Amino acid sequence: MLYTQPPQPDDKSKLIRDNLDLVDILVGRMVTQVPSFMNRDDMRSAGMVGLIDAANKFDSSKNILFKTFAEYRIRGAILDEMRKLDWFSRSLRDKQNKIARTLSQLERRLVRDPDDHEMAQALGVSLDEYHKMLGEVSHLGCVSLNETLDNSEQGKTFIDTLEDLNENSLPGTRLENHELTKIMAEILKKLSEKEQLVISLYYYEELTQKEIAEAMEISEGRVSQLHSQALIKLKNKVQAHLH
Repeated sequence: MLYTQPPQPDDKSKLIRDNLDLVDILVGRMVTQVPSFMNRDDMRSAGMVGLIDAANKFDSSKNILFKTFAEYRIRGAILDEMRKLDWFSRSLRDKQNKIARTLSQLERRLVRDPDDHEMAQALGVSLDEYHKMLGEVSHLGCVSLNETLDNSEQGKTFIDTLEDLNENSLPGTRLENHELTKIMAEILKKLSEKEQLVISLYYYEELTQKEIAEAMEISEGRVSQLHSQALIKLKNKVQAHLH
């Protein structure tokens, strides 16, 4: 819907009614990636706040589709609710950033991805301690995946690019030649086989962590570690390319 002037109250109500399904779609995409204490109702309530906020602040003069603008607001509202629930503390965020910085430094020095032993040594911890760190920051992946890559309201997110790679519904898919999607496809190929498999089963096949563990014949904890490490690598590599 386009407007030549700011939406009136009736227009805002229609925008909300017409896009209620968008809240459920985004909740469905994010629900497998959040802590168990945040249920669908919590997410849906937060998403509705985001949708209402989008209807109130939408400005068609910026030449942005309402759906695109609303998705950004809905995602943001759900992530804000996670923060209010103190889902991730500053110490966990700092720990994730430390892992990311160390990974980036080793990649530049070794001109390849470091293995777990090299990461543990660079961090000054044992291999078990490094794996424990990865497990502790695993749920931060949801925030990383839903952050926009260019910090804009219509910006593409990591989860968008992962979903694009699985898009094959139309001949000559409109997203096929999207530069960022192609970059992500190439970067995914640089992950280890196990990391690629975890990403594929998690985001394309939509399996639970338990189901992935059974399919790969490893522990759920190891799945969590591989997932965390893969997302940190993806974020580092994409941002390095964009910058």
